Amino acid sequence: MTTTALSDTICELGEGPLWHPERETFFWFDIMGRKLFEHDGAAQRHWDFDREVSAAGWVDRGRLLVATARDLILFDLETGQESHVVDLEADNPLTRSNDGRADPQGGFWIGTMGYQAQPGAGAIYRFYRGELRQLYPGITIPNAICFAPDGRQAYFTDTADKVIRRVALDGDGWPAGDPVDWLDLGPEGINPDGAVVDADGNFWNAQWGAGRVACYDPQGRLEMALRLPATQTTCPAFGGPGLMRLLVTSAAGGAPADDKGAGKTYVIDTLARGQQEHRVIL
Repeated sequence: MTTTALSDTICELGEGPLWHPERETFFWFDIMGRKLFEHDGAAQRHWDFDREVSAAGWVDRGRLLVATARDLILFDLETGQESHVVDLEADNPLTRSNDGRADPQGGFWIGTMGYQAQPGAGAIYRFYRGELRQLYPGITIPNAICFAPDGRQAYFTDTADKVIRRVALDGDGWPAGDPVDWLDLGPEGINPDGAVVDADGNFWNAQWGAGRVACYDPQGRLEMALRLPATQTTCPAFGGPGLMRLLVTSAAGGAPADDKGAGKTYVIDTLARGQQEHRVIL
């Protein structure tokens, strides 16, 4: 499996990679840099925002639902115009959005956290057909939001406690019971960050501080670990031809001085096939 830098742009906190199936381009964010990037494999462009932006889901060819520090917005990729959809902890200046992903039912899950990762300051929400509902409060660093291919299971973690949890979903994509502990990375001292599930149900997790993306089978058994030239890997997403390219974001902020690849965005040609990113239904 070959790893190359998709972009040499240095992100203070790269996050939210997304393959747009209609545009056939990769998107990602620099949260603290307040930027959204798009790369078509040859050229790159970006948009600047007046607040932190972290994750998105695609609505149609020209629009994304984007999570910002205070709301969800509909962002027009052609005009650069944004329209407010719903507040997201707009009355709390201590928090911002973090990890998020669209689910198979057309909903969008998004986590919030304190700017200083204050314990329990954040939460995980789901936006679905115009309604934003808080699912899990008291989260410190929400991450690893992703979904089984059949839409019956969701995964998420609080990086602070190093446990990845799984919860059953009903037909509309809402949690149908209490989350259960699925994979405890605490004994290994591993910090789970963003994650994505491939078409076979395998769970691919970027692991902050470990410089890798690890793949676990649906039972939580380690299948492989892919090393990257950046210590602080943040989130993976499948895309490209056959959905077999893994895009991985990373962070330069706080990286070790000898981490020369910190903050770049990477692609790995894999033997796995991802799920197509799901469309958000407004």
